[in-house]
Amino acid sequence: MSDFLPTGIQLTYLVAASLFILGLKKLGSPATARNGNVIAAVGMLLAIVATMLDQHVLNYEMILLGLAIGSAIGAIAAYKVQMTEMPQMVGLLNGLGGAASALVAVAEFWRLLGNSQPIPLDVNISMLLDVLIGGVTFTGSFLAFAKLQGLISGSPITFPFQQPFNLLLLGAYVAGSAYLIVTPDSLPIFLAVVAVSLVLGVMFVIPIGGGDMPVVISLLNSLSGIAAAAAGFVVMNNMLIIAGALVGASGIILTEIMCKAMNRSLFSVLFSAFGSVAASGGGAAGSTGDQTVRSIDPEEGAMMLGYARNVVIVPGYGMAVAQAQHSVRELADQLERMGVDVKYAIHPVAGRMPGHMNVLLAEANVAYTQLYDMDDINPQFEQADVALVIGANDVVNPAARSDTNSPIYGMPILEVDKAKQTIVIKRGMSTGFAGVDNELFYKDKTTMLFGSAKDMVSKLVSEVKQL
Repeated sequence: MSDFLPTGIQLTYLVAASLFILGLKKLGSPATARNGNVIAAVGMLLAIVATMLDQHVLNYEMILLGLAIGSAIGAIAAYKVQMTEMPQMVGLLNGLGGAASALVAVAEFWRLLGNSQPIPLDVNISMLLDVLIGGVTFTGSFLAFAKLQGLISGSPITFPFQQPFNLLLLGAYVAGSAYLIVTPDSLPIFLAVVAVSLVLGVMFVIPIGGGDMPVVISLLNSLSGIAAAAAGFVVMNNMLIIAGALVGASGIILTEIMCKAMNRSLFSVLFSAFGSVAASGGGAAGSTGDQTVRSIDPEEGAMMLGYARNVVIVPGYGMAVAQAQHSVRELADQLERMGVDVKYAIHPVAGRMPGHMNVLLAEANVAYTQLYDMDDINPQFEQADVALVIGANDVVNPAARSDTNSPIYGMPILEVDKAKQTIVIKRGMSTGFAGVDNELFYKDKTTMLFGSAKDMVSKLVSEVKQL
């Protein structure tokens, strides 16, 4: 039995890893995402049970207490947190994952130090990497949460000599790590490098604007996985290594997809303080220079939508803030009853985390077959009678295509300006995170419906029902 137990644990880990991979594959499609989540959760359950059977577990009571408390908090959060607050939730989970991984390294260092055992070089290096990545992920994710929640300004925070200061911090961490490799039993130096890693996490996120949060959330998710893999090397746990590697790799891939959707490099996202200088917006129905906008009321908007054959709805962050997804689905259902073909156009970086719009619309029971990504929907805009833009800004700005001086030039956009008519629901003429005016608002085929997304869509529903 004693010989079988270690083998059984490793075999269970292998099954769990296979379920993780299968779950990730199914998460790639809205049709199978729910099943993928369940499959991955079963894999995690197997991994936890196998770890609980490990002969090195010393206190089952404390572990079970931690599982009970964590499960209760997770269940309550799953029911209480609104879908519009999911980016903040993801940020918190990333941070807690990084903190857990860093604490594994701290606990292992404390254990080896207390037992007066020499710390092997490979374990020492793994601990130092774990502390760095986990610490940065912890404080960086919590700062991202604070920006998303509005606890602090979402604008980039910069100061003179910021990058040299960051390099100085990183140099201090490297110097401290080098000292610990030579003298691995120095507790004050170890605590110092832990503190430096936490400060680095703050410095990593503060110069990044709220508009870049989809990339930051994705990158921090990747870092939380890499931290877990490093923790696996610290305690020699194959499951941690595999699971962390899967999260790290998938997060990096998603980060690259986000950067490509913005036509920007990761370096530019992290260090350019994009959106720190915002242009001032005009009045709700006013003009900017010699450009004017044309506004309509809900009755006119309803007539345009009700008598159209093809309508493309473009959701943006304004829809998420107003929690208008249910009203949007109600409008689409009403239009479909009138024989209108309705599609949804989803930009990869619309919202505040990857897939934010997909999640919100799925929560409102919008059929996934109606959701089209940018590459699939753009060729169809020329056939659309009306494009209804709800709270989106930079991702529909034609300047990205035509203005070489624009900061968003070259960014792939949803080409709503090619539709026969465009209705934009927006509170006012404020700019997006890029801080530039949107050319779309001033085009001859564009009409503005000013007001809260939820209120305006609800009024559109009422007016469409009367047609």
